[in-house]
Amino acid sequence: MDEKPKLRSSSQPVGRAPYPLNAPTQEVVERIGLHFIYLHGVGKDDLQGEDWAEAFRDAIGGQALGSNLGIADVGLGRYAWSLKTIKRNSPSTVRTIRLIVGRCSPDYSYGISDPHADVAMTGEAVLKILNARIEIALEAFPEMRTAVLIRSGDMREYVLFEASLSPYRTEQYEWAVNSNGNFIARHTPTQTLAFTWQPHGAQLTHHLTVPQEATHFTINLPQRLGKVELLQRLGADATWVSISR
Repeated sequence: MDEKPKLRSSSQPVGRAPYPLNAPTQEVVERIGLHFIYLHGVGKDDLQGEDWAEAFRDAIGGQALGSNLGIADVGLGRYAWSLKTIKRNSPSTVRTIRLIVGRCSPDYSYGISDPHADVAMTGEAVLKILNARIEIALEAFPEMRTAVLIRSGDMREYVLFEASLSPYRTEQYEWAVNSNGNFIARHTPTQTLAFTWQPHGAQLTHHLTVPQEATHFTINLPQRLGKVELLQRLGADATWVSISR
């Protein structure tokens, strides 16, 4: 009997996911869209990663997580999410994407000073570093997901999808060096390009296919209020300003 026994533990977070994997409810999507409308209304012309994390957290009623929890950004019950966003001209037509995972330094973590000396060993070390970050999050949240938002430059169109996140089986990836000098990893069971790692800067990028069941939504952006009109609607005047000398 090799499998681990199921144990009762009061320290494990409990609770159901706000929706099934990659199937956000209409209410969640509407809340996300309204948050983006609000951000545009207060002057945002584009969304950053922290804006996406805030919108998602508010939409599901989750909590913001600190950097000490690996790659997890938002938590709710036993679930945690790593939030990623990229910008494209036409999100609904995007079929494959590249997500920046972060820096993974085999030199710092494993003392591999010459990454080209053994390409396979370096690639394995890179994935082990990523796995360690995933495992940190899984210790606190047994279920992990990546939530990806593809956004248009004008803040009107979006594609949202999720993928389950767990440690990668390093033996299933074959590493090589491409013509640009970057390390690339192919997932051997499917022969698909999975990762790119840059020796200079140690940046790791994940290649993903956008699933057909991804959620596509658009929002209407109202005209922003000018300064005078906004102050009038707030009822603000000079009495709102207190001067101390």
